[in-house]
Amino acid sequence: MKKIYCLTPVYNDWKSFAILSEYINQLNSKHSGNYLFEIIAVNDGSTEEPQKVLPSGLTVKTLNLKVNIGHQRAIAVGLQYIYNEITDNDYVVVMDSDGEDKPNDIIFLLEEARKEKDKKIVFAQRKKRQESIAFKTGYFFYKYLFYFLTGQKISFGNFSIIPKSLLGKVVHQSNIWNHYSGGIIQSKIPFSKILLDRGKRFKGVSKMNSNSLIIHGLSSIAVYFDFLSLRILRYSLYGIGICFISVMYILYQKIFTDNAIPGWASSLILIISGIILQLFSVTLIVLLLQLSSRKNISAPNAKIYLDFIENEENNKWNSKQ
Repeated sequence: MKKIYCLTPVYNDWKSFAILSEYINQLNSKHSGNYLFEIIAVNDGSTEEPQKVLPSGLTVKTLNLKVNIGHQRAIAVGLQYIYNEITDNDYVVVMDSDGEDKPNDIIFLLEEARKEKDKKIVFAQRKKRQESIAFKTGYFFYKYLFYFLTGQKISFGNFSIIPKSLLGKVVHQSNIWNHYSGGIIQSKIPFSKILLDRGKRFKGVSKMNSNSLIIHGLSSIAVYFDFLSLRILRYSLYGIGICFISVMYILYQKIFTDNAIPGWASSLILIISGIILQLFSVTLIVLLLQLSSRKNISAPNAKIYLDFIENEENNKWNSKQ
């Protein structure tokens, strides 16, 4: 029997979490003998009391964090906890607690992981989304901005399954603390994707506002700081080259042709010189930041989670009879 731990961060969304628990318990009943599902809930500094009733027979462990650290870092805490504290896991499923990651799709992720012989992390790539047009439009531009700045394509979120053999590689990646899926892509850990529809929220509305979504998107790009620095440096040098060519063209027009209009050459050269100075400043700053980030080497640390967990609670809530 395979042991699957469903890791989900929760922030003031306990009603949805209770419904998620019901579905996970149904998976236990439906696939008994093959799989045993348990839940690791990372309470990300919630200010609301959790639901008092959960399905009977379902094992739920709650990690209460000292402060709110955001769902990406909450995921990193949970992954490190499972890696260090739980030895009987075969797979870890990373998912949201609100229902948009459909519990029944976990089986499809498991089947795909087994097809890959547990040598790849499997992500759910969305083929049908339930969000508003505004969100879909923003996500469309985000994907192309991510590709333009990093040279990588991203078309999936947190919903994924990690075989035990790869969990050690994941928790030693520092970039997953900024953005889980972006950190996996950047780390070169093997992964694959499976097309799955996105579900609807069980209860309430998303706690993610527009500011949180923007920060989340920028965090995924920040993971690629090395590559991003190189790309900015390259484009800045291209811009400086174009400006120099423009200056030479203006001087040519002024000195060797009769096309010059009094005053315009000097004004254009002054404007272009200002652009060159700005591009040079950007190039210098990016270069210094890159050199500064690379001079300090820190060893991978899979024990950071200990600094964030206030306490653990097993089967905290009453069981539904």
